[in-house]
Amino acid sequence: MHRKRIIIFIIIIVMGIGLYLTYSFYRVFFKPNTAFSNDESYLFIESESSFQDVLEELEDQLISVNDFKIAAQKKGYDFRIKGGKYTLKKGLNNHDIVNILRSKSTPVKVIFNNQERLENLAGRVAQQIAPDSLSLLNAFRDEKFLQSNGFNKKSALSMYLPNSYELFWNSSAEGFRERMLKEYKLFWNSERSEKAKALNLSPIEVISLAAIVQKETAKVDERKKIAGVYLNRLKKQMHLDADPTVIYSLKEKYQNFDTIIRRVLRKDLKIVSPYNTYKNKGIPPGPITMPDFSSIKAVLNPETHNYLYFVANPKQPGYHMFANTYIAHIRNSKIYYRWINSQRLYR
Repeated sequence: MHRKRIIIFIIIIVMGIGLYLTYSFYRVFFKPNTAFSNDESYLFIESESSFQDVLEELEDQLISVNDFKIAAQKKGYDFRIKGGKYTLKKGLNNHDIVNILRSKSTPVKVIFNNQERLENLAGRVAQQIAPDSLSLLNAFRDEKFLQSNGFNKKSALSMYLPNSYELFWNSSAEGFRERMLKEYKLFWNSERSEKAKALNLSPIEVISLAAIVQKETAKVDERKKIAGVYLNRLKKQMHLDADPTVIYSLKEKYQNFDTIIRRVLRKDLKIVSPYNTYKNKGIPPGPITMPDFSSIKAVLNPETHNYLYFVANPKQPGYHMFANTYIAHIRNSKIYYRWINSQRLYR
């Protein structure tokens, strides 16, 4: 009788241990372990992160970091950390979380446009992927890379076409740069390259001219006409005489790209700069801003006309008055300057 009781007691203990181990296994691997209230949360892991770094990042997102740690170690994740952005759904268990962190990095959308300089671009992109702005800027300015791909420091901005791109969050600065080079080459397909060639322009010159067109008018429906004026001037070997290039020259000289210049003065036209198209013939050595696709396409598909001059139209804000001759242009200019003086825009 005593022996029977001992056996029953042992069985109960074994069953208790079994139940405890079963529950522990369930709790560690299959019990929901997310602590956030939203439907999903994001985890950002840098490429050089350690397992301890990951645990610290998860502290506010999990009910039990210790249970996750046990599950991750059992599944061998602690030695196989992969950087990236990861999407965690509400109610996930540790088994699923580890599987996601192993192989399901979520791409991020990197969006940029209207950047005036490489510095601005680096700052904008650094807000969206892991590399900091200095790492990105160094990659953008790398002379060996630029020379091997037909760019220099003045033309480098032309390689970055404004758009929305999907990349992994932990992409390196060099990886981002290579992706942008690939997109640039895809954009300059045979059709666009032939159009540029027909205009006697290189792709970089097209983008540099498109940057001027974009600065001249915010009206997309007028850009082809503006592009036509500048191309007519180039054909006649005239100076482009583009005020936006003078403004850029002033900003570059004084290294103050945040200043707003509403009016170009006569004395400003004398500034010595490779970007000043009042002093230098042809297209500047690089873009004065990042043109969008509508401006690039306007240069590649310009409006055919005989206009050589234009000036802002006070009666139609945002648009311009065009002229075939200098005499007609002077007449239009008087209308504009009477208006601008009435507005007291001295700079």
